[in-house]
Amino acid sequence: MNESYTITVPSTYGYVILTCVVAPTISSMLMGGVVMKARKAMNVPYPNLYATPGHHDKADAFNRVQRGHQSLFESISDFRSMALIGGLKHPLVCSASGLLFSVGYYFFQKGYADTSLEVATARYKKGGQIKWLGFFGVLGSCISAAGSVGGWW
Repeated sequence: MNESYTITVPSTYGYVILTCVVAPTISSMLMGGVVMKARKAMNVPYPNLYATPGHHDKADAFNRVQRGHQSLFESISDFRSMALIGGLKHPLVCSASGLLFSVGYYFFQKGYADTSLEVATARYKKGGQIKWLGFFGVLGSCISAAGSVGGWW
């Protein structure tokens, strides 16, 4: 079973690179800036990734900011992999999904960091749920590309 494939990159694939590789990086940098500002304001020095309750006065507030950012790292590699593969077949869907993912994660952190909101739902109170539209958009695109390569449809 030695098959070879030629990959034709769509003319709109550059958008996939911008929105699914570059945009999440910019979102992460912006979110990291929010963490740095909180770190300074709440006196949580390095090397502490998170604040320690009982040791840091505003541990919960800082940890919510940090957790909002850290959450991005738990899915960004899967997102990018699926987007770069799925974007070969569905570049515009993946491009739109990249914007939703990137903006959604920024809003996710914004909601998570708001201590006036209940922690269990805060991350979705300021628009964070749109990250899932982006994530599932590239997931579907990747599955579609896999089906095409596998000859299943």
